[in-house]
Amino acid sequence: MSSHDSTGDLFAPAQTATRPGKVPLAERMRPRSFDDLVGQDEVVGPGRPLRNAIERDQLSSVIFWGPPGCGKTTLAGLVAQHTESQFVPFSAVTGGIPELREIIKAAEHRRAMGRATTLFVDEIHRFNKAQQDAFLPHVERGTVVLIGATTENPSFELIAPLLSRSIVVLLKPLSEESLGSILDRAVDDRARGLGSLRITLLPAARERLIAFGNGDARSLLTTLEFVAGQAPVGPDGSRTIDEQVLEAALLKKALRYDKSGEEHYNLVSAYIKSLRDSDPDGALYWLARMLEGGENPRFIARRMVIFASEDIGNADPMALVMANAVAQAVEFVGLPEAQINLAHVTTYLASRPKDNASYVGLQEAVRDARQHGNLGVPLHLRNAVTSLMKDIGYGKGYRYVHDDSAAKTDQNHLPEPLRGTRYYRPKTP
Repeated sequence: MSSHDSTGDLFAPAQTATRPGKVPLAERMRPRSFDDLVGQDEVVGPGRPLRNAIERDQLSSVIFWGPPGCGKTTLAGLVAQHTESQFVPFSAVTGGIPELREIIKAAEHRRAMGRATTLFVDEIHRFNKAQQDAFLPHVERGTVVLIGATTENPSFELIAPLLSRSIVVLLKPLSEESLGSILDRAVDDRARGLGSLRITLLPAARERLIAFGNGDARSLLTTLEFVAGQAPVGPDGSRTIDEQVLEAALLKKALRYDKSGEEHYNLVSAYIKSLRDSDPDGALYWLARMLEGGENPRFIARRMVIFASEDIGNADPMALVMANAVAQAVEFVGLPEAQINLAHVTTYLASRPKDNASYVGLQEAVRDARQHGNLGVPLHLRNAVTSLMKDIGYGKGYRYVHDDSAAKTDQNHLPEPLRGTRYYRPKTP
């Protein structure tokens, strides 16, 4: 039997069972067991290490990273059910460092009494880097097992010492098949869902609702609940949701964000491909679509930094400088003015020559590193920092290129099984 903090329990099922009409559909339909969980099978399917650790109450500190509505809070709720430790939910949106200090103080007291504490921090990226430092000693000492949830890339938003003490679990947007299962269950479930409304959901409307969900189960169920409330009630008390009902209920939102069913990642893909194909007009259009749709400008800037090295590389080394400059500008200027900076560097990246040789070379080198394992560093490339090392051949035969220019091409710099391999093959102008 798991135990929970007495205040602010986000996961107690009793409330959803006793007051279904007062709780949003998305919360009522939240999975209460792994058997109810739809999607994320790669991470928490039967037999997966993370699921085993949760079910055996052996979970160490972990960061759940994924887009909204993919199951981060649900997984935290399942941890709460399976752990014997005190489970304390905490939101970085509504809580602060003073409240966190009280939680840690209580955890220290429990630890002295021989009882563990699991601390769930939702939206952990909302804490700045200095505030995140407050977790470190308590995670390191085992005062708390930390479970963090974030929609932002932990590499950018969380401090390195915290990441090194945690496992990062990447959760993906839910597939259309998973969203379809969640949608059908909510329509049919009479106890927690909308089954008592006797809804008939026509295929075309179902397809559009799934597309509207865009990988986000919470958004899908919130939308379904609203549309169901707007659907006309027939003489027999049943409701039919077709495309006309859907259009009438969601016209404004559908027009702005998802009129054609395009997903967040499709917009990003179209933007990157326009840059890659040296089309500044296409890139500007997709940039505008992302900005108008409310995309985080940090996300766009990060994609530009990646693109500068992945697709332009040494064809124009200034591309990375420019991309980093726009990332800094986004932080310094902020929206709406930062749109100008994003447009400036978008057209620059689209207009520059392209060469992905560095990226391709890295992929090939990684493949060989994995395939061949820990090949030893050739003796002539090792530093002889002690006399013993020198005696056994460290550094022997190494040719100093400043004294011997031929060493640049004659000297082997790879393990013997890979001698002569070429990873970097830049395009010639």
